[in-house]
Amino acid sequence: MSAAVDHGYRYLFESSVEAKAGTPALQLATSGGTADNPFFFQGKMRAPELSATLLSTLSRVVGSRFYVPPAMLARILALADPVVTSGEGMLRFEGFSSCASAYARVDFTPDAHDGQVVSSGTTNVDFNAKMRGTLASLRDRDGMELSVGREEVRLTRGEETVVERKVALPLRWLKGFVEVQAYAARMQPFAEIGGVEALRFVRALPRTASRQEQWLQHQGRGVRLAHTRRPGALRVGGVERLRVLEPLLARCKRLNVYADADGQASTWQLDFDIARFSLTISGDVWRGFSGEGQALGALRQRKTLSALVPALRACLAWQVALEPGALAARIGRTEDEVHAALQLLGARGLVGFDQHAARYFHRELPFDLSKLEALAPRLRAAQQLLEREELKQAPADPGLVLVPSGGVVHRVELRQDGARCTCPWFAKHQGARGPCKHVLAAETYVEGLHEHRRQS
Repeated sequence: MSAAVDHGYRYLFESSVEAKAGTPALQLATSGGTADNPFFFQGKMRAPELSATLLSTLSRVVGSRFYVPPAMLARILALADPVVTSGEGMLRFEGFSSCASAYARVDFTPDAHDGQVVSSGTTNVDFNAKMRGTLASLRDRDGMELSVGREEVRLTRGEETVVERKVALPLRWLKGFVEVQAYAARMQPFAEIGGVEALRFVRALPRTASRQEQWLQHQGRGVRLAHTRRPGALRVGGVERLRVLEPLLARCKRLNVYADADGQASTWQLDFDIARFSLTISGDVWRGFSGEGQALGALRQRKTLSALVPALRACLAWQVALEPGALAARIGRTEDEVHAALQLLGARGLVGFDQHAARYFHRELPFDLSKLEALAPRLRAAQQLLEREELKQAPADPGLVLVPSGGVVHRVELRQDGARCTCPWFAKHQGARGPCKHVLAAETYVEGLHEHRRQS
């Protein structure tokens, strides 16, 4: 039984679709946020069918069971309430699959709507079965008005019905939300594919899961999959997950693919000019982002950055793009320090990363993430190693740290091109799934030595 956190979704009404002067009016109930059940937005969507399909596809990802046993389907659907962030005219809806191997986000730009953004913030929105069904059948001729929250609910409690759903949120699911931002921030563009080529590529993908390794290669204006690796190819596992994009491809302008250098994760972003749909998948369908450990490096520095983080948080105001240079000048720190602090804020669910803008954006996940740091086993183990005060720096090589652990002295090399360790964990994963406990301990130990020398 995996660890979980009890979480309550509290809605003052159920999300619904109502007829308003012959036009479907989609009203999404919110749960908490910057104020009790805030009223974020109300207006008309300029591309009703596209908007509905984007939200419907997001809901499909969140409710997906890419490898989860069918018996867990009811529990998966209970988690299918996405998160919405409003700021500077942008509306972002995001969600994570229950299996923690896929993350999806819809970004509606200010050009996607004619409406009024009343408030900024982040909250849950109620995606119930009836509303998902309506989204799937909505067409352009129907039109669509969108309300995220309702002003009268915020102002008048009265006889309103409170809709509550108690859900056990798996820790792996919450950790996945923050881990995927660490991957996203370090990804680089891999390919830009036109809409027609992208549709042809996705339609040719397998419909069933396969454990055989596949590699994405450039081919003319598009890409193709191969079973052998060639220079410049991108490893993609669980490629059948990309079929969830098929309903969107007929209308997209282009498909941009981003990937980390080791092919451990990739983002597939569909561009519609007025909106974008991003699907980020792990290196294999059985690998949830929660076990990757990419956020551990940032969390390890939480004490070092303890004075900087509050100053940076005071600058956050639901911006759609956080500029490190401007933030550094504002708080009197270097850009490198701000970048490290933004990574830590991402690991705490306080910022997300937008690959289109290549910038972090402010949002605060509406979940209690306080337990995540305490329950990170590698961080706890690294702290225990430090408390024994047995680590030593090699006299002839400052980049080599000797770390006693389990009756063995592991050698940790801290180099410019990354860290290496002699432990079995590193031998198996080669750093692809985040640092081992020995590397975390060694990095903290060396930073402590540098700080001590600086103050002496």
